Amino acid sequence: MMCQTSDQRFPLWERYRHPLIRDLAWLIAAPDVLETPGFARPDLKELGLEGGRLAAWLDALERAPHTLTARIGASRRGRLGHYHERLWQFLLSEAPGTHLVAHNLPIVEDKRTLGELDLIYRNGSTPEPIHLEVAIKFYLGLVEGPGEATSQARWIGPGCADSLAIKYQHLQRHQLPLANSPQAQRQLADMLGEADARVSQRLALPGILFYPWRHDMPPPRGARANHLRGEWLTWQEWPALRRQLPAGTQGIVLRKPHWLAPPPRSTLHPLSDLNAQLAYHFSLPRPPLLLGLYGPERGWRRVFVTGNDWPDQIPLPPSLATQSS
Repeated sequence: MMCQTSDQRFPLWERYRHPLIRDLAWLIAAPDVLETPGFARPDLKELGLEGGRLAAWLDALERAPHTLTARIGASRRGRLGHYHERLWQFLLSEAPGTHLVAHNLPIVEDKRTLGELDLIYRNGSTPEPIHLEVAIKFYLGLVEGPGEATSQARWIGPGCADSLAIKYQHLQRHQLPLANSPQAQRQLADMLGEADARVSQRLALPGILFYPWRHDMPPPRGARANHLRGEWLTWQEWPALRRQLPAGTQGIVLRKPHWLAPPPRSTLHPLSDLNAQLAYHFSLPRPPLLLGLYGPERGWRRVFVTGNDWPDQIPLPPSLATQSS
């Protein structure tokens, strides 16, 4: 874990107005969804941002964000995963303790791409280069689904295309081992100009797990104790939740790729306006919507609202998916 703020109701990203600075601060502070033994993510000391340096560095970016906005570019309007990778690229290239060597490095054999290495970087204390794989995931838990109650296969994406089990297995069996393959070793040696291209490895897996509203469900196997939590419910359940929200609660629909830090509270809308947006959205079969709700007593609350027939499919557990691929 990189950083934990002392008061989760007033986290570090709340002091900034620029959306990219807020998202970068959220990324640095957010814990991983899963425990990843042997693959610790870069910490504040490694980044050169320990002590009070993190806030000072982000303050400087807020005053002059042009370097960050130039690096992020069009990914501000693109896929969440691509946007997340761009934030990591900026962090490793601009933080005082690290130097970005390469990103999205394709590993090729006989003109066939075997995969990509997300990030290769160096720091001042480790002689060998470091390979970092990153993924950001927002998964909704199913009370009934594949496997036992704690199965990672019961946690699926809002688009029903993947699961926590599939993603984690892909990282463990393909993405991380790829860096130690003979093909990757040759390409890294050529790129780095070094005979020995061994790399140490890191893994960063921030995100949020959304638990079903009104239903008890245990965390998935391997979840970090401090993982970020949200809730999900169907459109037909929304009126009941709305009636329970404290007076003064406001909200906003969070649009990709800005699912990281919620926006400044000055941009929030009354619940009546939010309800009208939801009613229009779900007047036809539509994908789930992610809401940011803020109340003066509880602070921020993340809620996915889905169609009444969600999920329309459940991804196969990885053992079956890999056999059929």
